[in-house]
Amino acid sequence: MAKSAASKPTKPTREQKKAARAAKKQQRRETWSSLRQAFTLTRREDNRFIPYLIIAGVIGAAVLYLITFGATHSVWIPIPLAVLGAVIAVMLTFSRRAQRMTYAKAEGTPGAGAWLLQNQLKGDWRKEEGIAGNAQMDMVHRLIGRPGIVLIGEGAPQRVRTLIAQEKKKIARIAGEVPIYDIVLGTAEGEVPLRKLNLHLHRLPRNLDKAAVADLEKRLQALGGRRMPVPHGPMPAGAKMRNVQRAARRRSAE
Repeated sequence: MAKSAASKPTKPTREQKKAARAAKKQQRRETWSSLRQAFTLTRREDNRFIPYLIIAGVIGAAVLYLITFGATHSVWIPIPLAVLGAVIAVMLTFSRRAQRMTYAKAEGTPGAGAWLLQNQLKGDWRKEEGIAGNAQMDMVHRLIGRPGIVLIGEGAPQRVRTLIAQEKKKIARIAGEVPIYDIVLGTAEGEVPLRKLNLHLHRLPRNLDKAAVADLEKRLQALGGRRMPVPHGPMPAGAKMRNVQRAARRRSAE
């Protein structure tokens, strides 16, 4: 039986192909633009950036050259692989140093914790930013996952610990025997730096299965309540936070 015309996949038109090529080209431009900006910012903030790139490239090239030379006993065959090894080593070092610089600049700024949870959080977590806070932009965020409940506070440590204690008391009435962990972001003793938050969360014990996590999420939704206004990213020092603080004062007063 011949296939009907309706079942045949339609070929993209010339205009559609042209639009797709233009979209890919624009995407490549945006990617290279982002890489250039990251390179410029990291070089400006990190004095060791360029030396580390050079060292990483030399080591990567040398390692692959020696391995390939030992396998082939050829002087020329290992060269392309050595170049590839240098490129990979440089890109990995670039990524690590840029990430390190980003975390260093974000550390201690209002909204840094929320930014990390929105963009850098790893693992299967159900997150809720800004479940509590005050006019000074101290905030508490909540994660629900296999370890249980994790309350993450950012801001002045004393005020944040008070907010966390209040939320823990409120949540404990609904959570029952589910473990509740609390984390204060910062660099002082007993605090967790931004760059180590994912590792810290990964090391928590797995106390719940997926069904229990889903059930816990539904129960905690019953808490409701108003959420604090959360910045879309770390707010630089000296930034005008008047509108955000005004909204925070309104929410904390309600």
